[in-house]
Parts: sequence; C-alpha cells; structure tokens
Amino acid sequence: MKLVLKRPIVFFDLETTGLNLTHDRIVEVSIIKVMPNGEEIRRTRRINPEMPIPAEATALHHITDDDVKDAPVFRQVAKDLARLFEGCDIAGFNSNRFDIPMLDQEFQRADVDFDFSRARFIDVQTIFHKKEPRNLVAAYRFYCGKELDGAHSANADTDATYEVLKAQLEHYPDLPCDVEALADFASQSRNVDFTGRLVYDDNRREIVNFGKYKGRVAAEVLRDDPSYYDWIMRGDFTKNTKDCFTRIYMRVKSARK
Repeated sequence: MKLVLKRPIVFFDLETTGLNLTHDRIVEVSIIKVMPNGEEIRRTRRINPEMPIPAEATALHHITDDDVKDAPVFRQVAKDLARLFEGCDIAGFNSNRFDIPMLDQEFQRADVDFDFSRARFIDVQTIFHKKEPRNLVAAYRFYCGKELDGAHSANADTDATYEVLKAQLEHYPDLPCDVEALADFASQSRNVDFTGRLVYDDNRREIVNFGKYKGRVAAEVLRDDPSYYDWIMRGDFTKNTKDCFTRIYMRVKSARK
C-alpha cells in the first residue's frame, strides 16, 4: 500500500542543543519533501545556534561547536525553510511533541509568520506506539529489517522515518493511506497548542491541561481570575502557548462588553 498524497508532504527531523522548547536552539535540520507524483526533494543543513552546544547533546548527535561555527544562523535560512514547508503536510518522528513546536519557536524568533494550522501532521512515532511501542531504531529494525546506522543525525533519522512510514503502510492493511485519515490516526491528543497546555474537550472547548486549574475551561478561568493570564504571559511558556491563551483572553474580554 502506498502513501496517497493530494499535496506535498515534508518529512523532517531536527537536532538541537537540548529539549527545552523556549531556550534551546536548532543545530541541524533535514528534510525530505515528497511530491504527489513521487518526486523527492532532499535538504540537510547545519545551523549555528548562537549558543554553546552542551556535551550531552553532542554525545547524541555528534555535532560540535566547531562543526557549526561557520554555518548560517536560523534567521538567515528561516524564509527559505518556510517556503519548503509552505502548502505541505508535515511528518516526523515525535514531531508533534518536539520538532514542530521547536521549529515554530525558531520561526517566531526569526519573525517568520508561518501558519502551521494549514498542515496535517503525521507523527510516525504515534503510529508506531499504537502498533508496536518502541523507539525509532527498533521501528526501523522491525518494519524495514535493517539496522539504523547514524542514529541521532538529522539526515539518517529523516530517511529512517520516511522508510518506516512506507513500511507501516505495507505492514498494516487497515492503516489509511491518505494523509487526512492518517494524520487523524496519528494524533494522540486534542491539543490546542503544540505543547498540550490547552486541550479541546468533546464540545471543542479549550481546557487547561496543567497546574492548579487543570481540567477547567480556560475561558472560565480567565474570566474568574484575570491575573492568571498575566502569569501565563510572564511564564516560561512557548509563544505558541501564549498566543493560544491570548486568543481566549481576547474572546473573554469581548464577551464582557
């Protein structure tokens, strides 16, 4: 069974200085853009993160400060990168929880207004965990029958992710092959923001998903405790999360008038 595409889909992977979405930075990005006619466009680029790469991060992806000292900073490549993603659906491995929000943060810092809401997301890890709970190395071994050489390099991980999805489509006859249905299957949550600080309930209301107000309707919280919005704005949250709270806050303010 082959992946059915109505528009291009971008498989991508990031290597970073760490896992903190608000403080860490990208050091490498790798992309496979698959066109509906089967054509594949591949790009891999190192990025100067403008901060030291911690030893524990280098131990994973083997990228050192010296490797990126002459590379462009993200702001210099952001517009070209956004053009590669424009009009595409997006796929990756653990991408919904990490790579997409990290990329969104970098776009925001570079003043590139990229609208992720137009894309459908396929997180291959979610499919794997629903079917065979393991990691990418095990997924590659299980579905492709090969060992993953160069794991934790963006290029190798991106290639492996694309190969794993194609193998998953062959392995599971009940797995949908069109992107819309596949994205729905690959979704683990009803996140409003990328990091899941807000989630939708069955009535499409935004629900706070952390802290002292967890489980409460966000609009009611912001109406009853306006200081909570100020706390969110000052807090260590991604800009995407703050923007989602702002939309709800402005809706609450308008309802009061």
